[in-house]
Amino acid sequence: MTPEQLNAALRADAERGLTATPKWLPPKWFYDARGSELFERITRLPEYYPTRTERALLEEHAREIAAVVMPQILVELGSGSSDKTRLLLHELGARGTLEKYVPQDVSESALRDATRRIATEFPEIDVHGVVGDFTQSLQHLPSGGSRMVAFLGGTLGNLVPDERQQFLAEIAGVLESGEHLLLGVALVTDPRVLVPAYDDAAGVTAQFDLNVLSVLNKQLGADFDLDRFRHVAVWNPVDEWIEMRLEATADMTVHVADLGLAVRFAAGEQMRTEISAKFRLSGISAELVAAGFEDIRTWTDADQRFALVCARRC
Repeated sequence: MTPEQLNAALRADAERGLTATPKWLPPKWFYDARGSELFERITRLPEYYPTRTERALLEEHAREIAAVVMPQILVELGSGSSDKTRLLLHELGARGTLEKYVPQDVSESALRDATRRIATEFPEIDVHGVVGDFTQSLQHLPSGGSRMVAFLGGTLGNLVPDERQQFLAEIAGVLESGEHLLLGVALVTDPRVLVPAYDDAAGVTAQFDLNVLSVLNKQLGADFDLDRFRHVAVWNPVDEWIEMRLEATADMTVHVADLGLAVRFAAGEQMRTEISAKFRLSGISAELVAAGFEDIRTWTDADQRFALVCARRC
C-alpha cells in the first residue's frame, strides 16, 4: 500500500470508529515507529507470556514444521520485527527449498529494519518487504512456487469472529491446494494470567494503548490530550477475549481537523482499541476446516497457553 492508501484507510477507520456507539479504533493503528518499539518492549515484559511461549514452541518444533511443509516461498503477515521468524527461516533454509521470504507489516519503519537484518543474516534467501494492512494484502501474495503463509503472535485474535471467518476464507481462497497456513494462537487460560499480560505493572501496555491517540494527532490533526485518558484491560468471559479500552477521565470534546469532526467524550466513557481473542484447539480447528483447510497439526506448551497450528489447503 502507498502512504496515500494507508492514510485513506486510517481516515476511514477513524471516522467510522469515532462516530460509532460505543466508540472504537482498530488496533493496527498502534503501529507507527513508536508503537512498534513499545510493542517490542511489551514482548520482553515478565507478564507478557505469549511471545516467549510462541518462541519456545518454534525453537522446539520449527524443524518438524519445516519437514512437513518445505515451501519455496514464506509469506508472513503482520511480521513486525520478524524476530521469531528467524527460527523458521533457519530450518527452512537448511533444507534448501526456501527461495523467498515476504514479510508484510503496516509499519514501514519496522519492516525496513527487519528486512535489512533478515537479508544480511540469510543472504541465500530473497527478501522482499510489503507495507500494508494484512487484511488488504492477500491478493498480492507472490506466486511462482509452493507457499506457506505464517500469521504468528496471536494476531488472529484481534479480529472479531465474522472478520476472522472472512479472513481465513480469503487466505484459503488465494492459496493453491497443498499450500500451507501456519498460525500462532493464544489459548484460553486463567484470567489471572491473561489480564496482567495486557495491563503490566510498568505501564508499557498503557503507553502502547495511548499511542493510537498520538497516531491520530500526528496523522489526522487531532487534539487528543493523552493525559486525560487511561488504559483499561478486561477479560470478557462470554466471548473469551481480552478487551483493551481507553477511558476518558473527564468530559471533553476532541477535534479531528482532517476529518472535520468534533468528538464528545463523557467522563468514564470507554473506547475499545483492541480485542485479543483466546482460542480452544477444537474451535480453531473447526474454523480452519470451515475455511477450506485440512490436515491440521497443533503444538502446544505444557501449560496449554499457546499453540502453533499448521493446516494444508484442501
